[in-house]
Amino acid sequence: MILHIDTAVTAASVCLAQNGNLLSLSKNNNQKDHSAWLHGAIKEILESNDCEIGSIDAVAVIEGPGSYTGLRIGMASAKGICYALNKQLITLNTLLVMANAAKDEETDLLCPMIDARRMEVFTALYTKSLELVKEPAAITLHENSFDEELTSNSICFFGNGSDKFHKIKSNGSAVFKNIDFDAASMVSLAERKFQKKEFANLAYVEPLYLKEFYTPTR
Repeated sequence: MILHIDTAVTAASVCLAQNGNLLSLSKNNNQKDHSAWLHGAIKEILESNDCEIGSIDAVAVIEGPGSYTGLRIGMASAKGICYALNKQLITLNTLLVMANAAKDEETDLLCPMIDARRMEVFTALYTKSLELVKEPAAITLHENSFDEELTSNSICFFGNGSDKFHKIKSNGSAVFKNIDFDAASMVSLAERKFQKKEFANLAYVEPLYLKEFYTPTR
């Protein structure tokens, strides 16, 4: 039994799964309300499945990249539950979870993009079998971005950072889609990590920001 937590982007979600099968899912679309919403949502989803929190085997959380505040909320909550109950923690990359939600697309490669303001995005490149082609990174988009990969591959660009790339990119091999993802997209990935005993170190794990937080100064 694994509890899944996603507070990485605009919409937050939690879900409960058993043996890789989704039991229940709850979502919140108000990004400013994630902190207040999360623990109530966890309580409700456990109660709706007649499940005591102590009976879960692990907590899976999206580690980043994404919203700085959202990542801290999710990671702190997941670590707190695991510390208190002596449970295992599983961390998943946001971009991999997004790619998992899009793996049925017909293009050769998958390119999830998360808006990082201005023309920057957090992105990576995956095959449809979720093999990593380009490491997750924060990049600045321009009209020639991904030209090398597009010469021999069709690529599906998606996520809330792909809209601004769509406006400057004209290439027949570039496909732009609206593909939603949520905590349910974590389930198969978390189950795989659980079976392989690939657990995070509670004492040292931190959110994956990919770039430093910037606060404007006067």
